[in-house]
Formats: sequence, C-alpha cells, structure tokens
Amino acid sequence: MTSASSLILANIPSPDRGVWKLDLGFITLPLRAYALCIIVGIVIAIWWGERRLIARGGAPGTVIDVAVWAVPFGLVGGRLYHVATDYYRYFGEGKNPLDALRIWDGGLGIWGAIALGAVGAWIGCKRRGVPLPVFADAVAPGIVTAQAIGRIGNYFNQELYGGPTDLPWGLEIYRRENEFGVEDPLNGVAEATHTLIDGSPVHPTFLYELIWNLLVALLIVWADRKFRLGHGRAFAVYVAGYTVGRGIIEMMRTDPATQVLGLRINVFTSAVLFVGAVAYIIIARRRGPREELSTVDAIDGAPVTVIDEDTDLEAVDPIDSERVDETTDTPDTNGTDTDSPDTDNPDTDSPDAPDESTETAKSGNEAKPTS
Repeated sequence: MTSASSLILANIPSPDRGVWKLDLGFITLPLRAYALCIIVGIVIAIWWGERRLIARGGAPGTVIDVAVWAVPFGLVGGRLYHVATDYYRYFGEGKNPLDALRIWDGGLGIWGAIALGAVGAWIGCKRRGVPLPVFADAVAPGIVTAQAIGRIGNYFNQELYGGPTDLPWGLEIYRRENEFGVEDPLNGVAEATHTLIDGSPVHPTFLYELIWNLLVALLIVWADRKFRLGHGRAFAVYVAGYTVGRGIIEMMRTDPATQVLGLRINVFTSAVLFVGAVAYIIIARRRGPREELSTVDAIDGAPVTVIDEDTDLEAVDPIDSERVDETTDTPDTNGTDTDSPDTDNPDTDSPDAPDESTETAKSGNEAKPTS
C-alpha cells in the first residue's frame, strides 16, 4: 500500500449525503440528518435536565412543561441570530429572502437560541412556579451536550470546517450533486469518484467543538457537585466554558462570516459573554448557598435557602435567617426550654395536644407549591 493511499485512509471521510428520501407512495418525506441530530439533542437535554431538577426537589414533568415554551422560542431565536449575522446569504442581488425560513437547511445561532429560549423558559418557569436560575442550573450540562450532538448534523451537511491540513484527522469534503447534475452541497449526493473540493482535507472544526462541548458538560457536573453551585452559577460555568472553546475554534474556520472590529462576529460575541459569565459567577456567589426546590416560600414562591451546619449565616438572606430563628428552640425568661412540656398544666403536657409552632409549620408546608 502506498503512502498516499495510507494518508487518504487516515483522513476522515464525509458522508455521501445529509438527506435521505422516504417514499411513502403518496408522498416523499426528506429525512435530514441535521434535523434529526437537533431533535436527539433536545430529547437528551430534557431528559438530563429533568433528572437534575428532580434531584434538587423539583416536581417530575417540570422540565418538559418548561421546554414546551423554551424550545420553540430557542429555535426561532437561533434562526433570527443566524439570519441577522449572515444576512448576505438571504438578502441582496440574486438572493431569495424566503430562504431565511428554510431552517432545515441548517443555520442556528446558539446565542440567539439561548437568549430567546431563556424568554420562553422564563414564561414556562413562571407558570410552574420554578425560579429561572434553578431551572437554568439543572439544564446547563444537557444544553451543551445537545450542542455537541448538533455538530454531528454539521458533519452530514459538510459545514463548519477549517482550512487545509495534512494532519491524519483531516476532513475530506466531497462535491455533491442533485438528481439534475447540479452541485448541491446540502441536498445532493457525493459523486461516485468522491471528488474532493475546498482544499480537502481540512480541519474538522465541527469535531473540535463537539469534543470541547462534551468536556464542558463534564466540567459543569464536576463543579456543581464539588461547589454546590446555585443561583444560576452552573449555567454561567457553561457559558464561560463554552465561549472559551468557541472563540478559539471560530478563528480556525474558513467559511464566510460577518466581521466586528476585525474579528468574526462569534469570536467577538464569545469574548463579551465570557467576561459577563465570569463576573456573574463571582457576584452570584454572594447570594449564599444553593437553593433547593424542596424548600419553597409558601407565600411568594421564592426559593428558601437550605441551612445546615456548614452554612455561612452571614451570607444568608435575612428572611431565611428569620425562618431559622422561628423554628429554633429558644429558652424562656426563666431559663427553661419553651418547647419542654409543662408538667403543671395537663392541657399542654398531653402527647396528643399539638404544639402551636408545629401547627404553624404544618400549615405553611401545606401551602407550598408541589414544584
């Protein structure tokens, strides 16, 4: 075997196509790898987020209910961001603005998806009585994992790659044609000769980002377990971690992109969001220990901090400190325990007579929302 053929075998081949046509007789449905990857990613993000929210005291089904709002908002936001930053693809001479609606052909900007998806999540959280920061912390690792799965769709679409390389993992990009013999990178099929184009082999930047995203997911899980992140800090770790890799990988890409201050717009956006995420992690730490949904204010639905022997009471919100004082046994003016039974009063030392503070606590618990 020649060294040239060995090099070819060492490279990463692209799929012959990214779309399969399912003939049902009366209609032909296109099965798009990109869309399927997005769907699988969403399902995994919901499943993982549900498990994490339940572990923090959330009611089963909460993440699914919120996702009904967050996912559509996120898809619209992602498409709007893509169209706004890559406007030259859809507007101008020889362009068809209606192509901006062809979301199945690829093109979702993660920042738009997160921004507008957060609006949908906020609506869903308000309806379920769940604080948005708690929800965001629960779904953070699932979101970045869903992004990793979505990058597999970019692989099938032969997009998001970098410049030429002679590294063994270089990606081969093939010329694709449709049934009319016209070049069609998204909907076509690779020629039988697998003609290489675009300076192939090239850097598989989609693969670099896929791997980085999975590492960020592991980082979130580790940091959350070690530091018990709360108040949206786990989500901020996701933003900070993802933007580091995205900014570096973005500079390796060779596809056309809008420039801001001499940088690809996503490099600029990543830098700004990284600074914001780190600042938020530092500031949110002052809000005290991680909140748990198993303890929720019965009056206004606000999360109540769970306080234990390791809690720094100086960092706890005053309203939480008052709740602790109300449920703590305190001695009376005579130095006796107010919760001790009064042996001289048969009405109070009866084991069947409920303590007043206990009745108050029970009534408060009954008023707490199930979520």
